[in-house]
Amino acid sequence: MKSSRTKFQIVISHTITYFNMLNLVLAGLILLSGQYKNMLFMGIVISNSLIGIIQELKVKKLIDALSVITATKARLIENGEIHEIPIAELKVNDTIRLTIGDQIAADCTVLSSEGMEVNESLLTGESVPVHKKPGDTLFSGSHVVAGSGDGRVIHTGEDNYATKLVRKASTKKRATSEMQDSIKKIIKYVSYAIIPIGITLFCIQFFRAKEGFSDSLVNTVAGVLGMIPEGLVLLTSVSFILGVGRLAKKKALVQEMEAIEALARVNVLCLDKTGTITTGDLNVDSILPLSENEEDIRQIMDGLVFHFSDTNATSEALQRYFHDTKPFPVMDSIPFSSRRKFMGVTFTDKGSYILGAPDFLTTENAVLEKADHYAAHGFRVLLLASCHSLADSPEALEQVMPLGLIILSDCIKEDAIDTFRFFEEQGVAVKVISGDSPATVSSVGVRAGITGAEHYIDTTTLSDTPEELQEAVEKYTVFGRVSPEMKQSIIEAYQAHDYVVGMVGDGVNDVLALKDSDCGIAMANGADAAKQSAHIVLMDSDFSSMKNIVKEGRTVIANIERVSALYLTKTIYSILLCILFIIIGKPYPFTPIQLSLIGATAIGIPSFLLTLEQHEKVTTTGFLRHVLRISLPCALTLVGALAAIQIIAIPFHFSDIVVSTLNLLAGGAVSLSVVAFVCHPMTHRRFMICIGITILFAGAFFLFPNFFGILPILQLMLCH
Repeated sequence: MKSSRTKFQIVISHTITYFNMLNLVLAGLILLSGQYKNMLFMGIVISNSLIGIIQELKVKKLIDALSVITATKARLIENGEIHEIPIAELKVNDTIRLTIGDQIAADCTVLSSEGMEVNESLLTGESVPVHKKPGDTLFSGSHVVAGSGDGRVIHTGEDNYATKLVRKASTKKRATSEMQDSIKKIIKYVSYAIIPIGITLFCIQFFRAKEGFSDSLVNTVAGVLGMIPEGLVLLTSVSFILGVGRLAKKKALVQEMEAIEALARVNVLCLDKTGTITTGDLNVDSILPLSENEEDIRQIMDGLVFHFSDTNATSEALQRYFHDTKPFPVMDSIPFSSRRKFMGVTFTDKGSYILGAPDFLTTENAVLEKADHYAAHGFRVLLLASCHSLADSPEALEQVMPLGLIILSDCIKEDAIDTFRFFEEQGVAVKVISGDSPATVSSVGVRAGITGAEHYIDTTTLSDTPEELQEAVEKYTVFGRVSPEMKQSIIEAYQAHDYVVGMVGDGVNDVLALKDSDCGIAMANGADAAKQSAHIVLMDSDFSSMKNIVKEGRTVIANIERVSALYLTKTIYSILLCILFIIIGKPYPFTPIQLSLIGATAIGIPSFLLTLEQHEKVTTTGFLRHVLRISLPCALTLVGALAAIQIIAIPFHFSDIVVSTLNLLAGGAVSLSVVAFVCHPMTHRRFMICIGITILFAGAFFLFPNFFGILPILQLMLCH
């Protein structure tokens, strides 16, 4: 798999942009004017382009590594002999040998099966191993967890089912960012105005105000430059990068900067069960004695469980719970198989005992009702029974007497309950979409503390109409028997209701949902395809890390919302000033170097310092609305002040340099007032920021008047 853009295309896309070209033209005009000190704005342009290039190259590297097949060798059967070959050399109709622990390297048809069971959870979401018999299909990316068998290759490479899913994920949706979408809207509208306003402003400066060619160019560049909110774009990028760095220290890999904000704004979070809510392991929950006391049951299980070497989730859970005491010598045994659904041992002088599925071993209604009760609540139930002697099938067993039920449950991740409580407190609705039985998933969700988990549905009962699915997503919290395509449809159904949707998963079956969600989160111990399709990867597979991501995202958003008013105030007043001075036919009130002073002291420095704060309160009124509420009145105040200066200058016969000095003084005073406004409520740190930038502005104003094209303060005080 390759990402859609080459490195060259990425570099070009971040350098050859409308505003970069516009800034380059403006820099060329400054060069033409000969007033080189006014070119400082190009530093921001270059920095912003470099940040974008570095971030996308990082994402490209991850996407290019997209692969779901981690096996490197296959056992080829040829002329009755078995030898290993690289999976790339497999061809259709080749016969391969599969044994326990193998990852299936290509889609196959089963030719022979000796109790072969396959875990397809990474593909289907169904965590229960599937028994495979001749004629069944084996999917690449799944694992053999029991038995062995032979398969005939039916698909290779790009034709494999898993690879087709991955191919769809290579065009994953980028994480959504309300802030960046709002900024793009601002840039879009500003771009419509820049060229006509710039041309008109130059003509007014040169022909009507009788400015020289060089001064007309510089004044025009100043007017156009102030309209461009390029610093705001850089601010969001830098803020996101700082967030990415902090999250990396918390073992969360952010593959797209925007994902931090996207997850912070998520109000519906969809989860797969295995690997997110549960560990994928089982635990023995309890022993329910029937006709034998619990101590005797434990003694029998101590001898039965450790006699077999099979390794699967059930046997591992039993071996963790019981003890390898070998209380009785074993005369005979029969291993578990999916066909007979039980295993058994015969102890010397003790008798025969079997352990397996209750509905295969007994017909006693009382026992089956108890087993069904636990199964309906999401537990897995095994029946321990005695029998006359071992047999190869349940039907051949004689004198079966139930002794007790062994109740097993999925292991809930230790951090899951606290995390779900956190999301509930934050107003995020958690939904579980899984390939497992809906009743089982519902039980797990209830035990994990997910609100509404008792409301579940089997998605195989839904029709293909989008209307029915959109109704279902509003009614249910748990969705069971979900195919990869259905997971994708559920995500789209929530988005159709205007929810911001996050998706957490770890398998190939989650790929389509991950890539179409507003923010996809994968576990590092999951499939490679899931990790590369996600926007965020939890490197330690610690579900509780999501709390840190949400907090970090909200910190980034809150800080950017606060300081964005500084940048947009400048954009708004620049547009209004251009229009005003075109109308009155006067020279533009600022030069680029004067705007650089205002930008550095009242925008750049305070915005950088304020974005370092840890503040998690995000506005609910919308980014653009919140920012305009501050920036529009401040911009109008500055325009009014400058208009008043131009009016006052007429009767008092102020010279151009006096007017320019007053303009800069007014511009600085209003801009510094905006900083004080966004620092509310004032803290000691914010107060020191306000004092510091005021001293910087005053120092530049008083100490370097000639550099900024203004009068020394003493001369200004003596004028008129």
